[in-house]
Amino acid sequence: MPRALFSVSNKRGLLGFAKELIGLGWEIVASGGTAEILSDAGLAVTSVERVTRQVEMLGGRVKTLHPAIHSGVLARDTVADMQELAEHGFAPITMVVCNLYPFSETIREPNVSLGEAIEQIDVGGVTLLRGAAKNFARVTVLCDPLDYSDVIVALKTNGTTSLQQRRELAVKAFGYCRGYDTSIYAYLSDSEIAEPAAGDVPDSVAFGAQRSHDLRYGENPHQPAAYYARGDIGTPLGADQLSGKQLSYNNILDVDSAWRAVSSFGEPTVVIVKHLNPTGIASAGSVAEAFPQALASDQVSSFGGIIAVNGEVDEDFVAALGTLFVEAIVAPAFSEIAASHLQRGRRNCRVLRIKEPFRGRGYEFRSVMNGLLLQRYDLGDPAGATMRTVTKRAPTAEEMESLIFAWKAVQHVKSNAVVLTRGKRTVGIGGGLPSRVDAAELAIKKAASETTNAAMASDAFFPFPDSIEHAARAGVTCVVQPGGSIRDSQVIEAADYYDMAMIFTGSRHFRH
Repeated sequence: MPRALFSVSNKRGLLGFAKELIGLGWEIVASGGTAEILSDAGLAVTSVERVTRQVEMLGGRVKTLHPAIHSGVLARDTVADMQELAEHGFAPITMVVCNLYPFSETIREPNVSLGEAIEQIDVGGVTLLRGAAKNFARVTVLCDPLDYSDVIVALKTNGTTSLQQRRELAVKAFGYCRGYDTSIYAYLSDSEIAEPAAGDVPDSVAFGAQRSHDLRYGENPHQPAAYYARGDIGTPLGADQLSGKQLSYNNILDVDSAWRAVSSFGEPTVVIVKHLNPTGIASAGSVAEAFPQALASDQVSSFGGIIAVNGEVDEDFVAALGTLFVEAIVAPAFSEIAASHLQRGRRNCRVLRIKEPFRGRGYEFRSVMNGLLLQRYDLGDPAGATMRTVTKRAPTAEEMESLIFAWKAVQHVKSNAVVLTRGKRTVGIGGGLPSRVDAAELAIKKAASETTNAAMASDAFFPFPDSIEHAARAGVTCVVQPGGSIRDSQVIEAADYYDMAMIFTGSRHFRH
């Protein structure tokens, strides 16, 4: 009689599968709660304790870790191995049905302690799966209830599973164990136990991410894509989607970019993003007041954009939207009236609530050929950075307000980046261009008549004075930039010539 060992945390499909096996003449051996459920259902089941002649120990931590179990799993289909089993009074195990303690589900619970998480680290189950998967030449290993039906079909049709089927199931089990271990590693590495110093990066990294949402496609329709979540497996980016269509690959990227940007501002602020670049940023007394100012920065490019807000969206904000087509609106809160208006009047617009601002914990990753790039998030100027005036004329108080806002805004624009501001609003943005002077010219063009008395910010140094000259002729009166060019003196000389105030920050903010 073939013997199957059951030790499952996920009980889905358990009874039906066990009944089918028993009907085909299999003996069922099961551990702990699995055996109890099968027995309560009236099924014939042999307990692990009866096989091992050893009671569970340490509160259930030790159940299946016994030669009677693992020799039965690991024995090869040879005369020598089978004789050795018989000499010790053990029997071969032909199938292992096992899934693991819900570690990932546990750590997603609010306020879970480290001790509670550690108790959900499975040891015996992983050992069973690895042993059975290693011995797939003889043993069928099942870690996913979705595979039960295919195995039953194979047993009913052929009397056994095929070598190819067992190999595929073994690969799946190894992948399951790998993902499980990665989740544990990622969790412990993110805790205080193994966090590198602030100026360091880890020797190895693990994502602990699981596929939570299949996307229609990636950047383009011919590219398959999915969203993989770390921690809470919910709506992408940890957002609550209140209404609207499913988020696309490109939507997720743009929402992430917009939320990072708006999270860096303390006052009520609106950021509009299109293709990962802000088209407008504005701060005001309320988000409803800030929106039209952000929109005015580039009304054409804002069409079909993503709007991020760092305050509650109310009915005044919804009214300010007018007829503008928007792909998504993300905010920490929505009033009931506003949410209702958006759901009725903008059925396709994704309305997303993200309660927590972006804080830049952990690391930022980029995939490249044959590897990954890792860095700490850019959360603004590093500690100790100071602004200093390098021109003959210092900025006025009004100019300084514009410069500080421009300096924060430019950090969220793709390099090369140049931003023009007046007060706490952008009036022209040029980004993602290979030439800094082109970025400056684009920002000036976008600002149109708003360039007079505007402030200009650049994410990196000006290599030549040409951008300063273009800005001065357009009416820009002050500039903020990192400095550090071998031609800084020429750039400063040009600013002095046009009676512009210029500040060096000493900090660069490339965003590739």
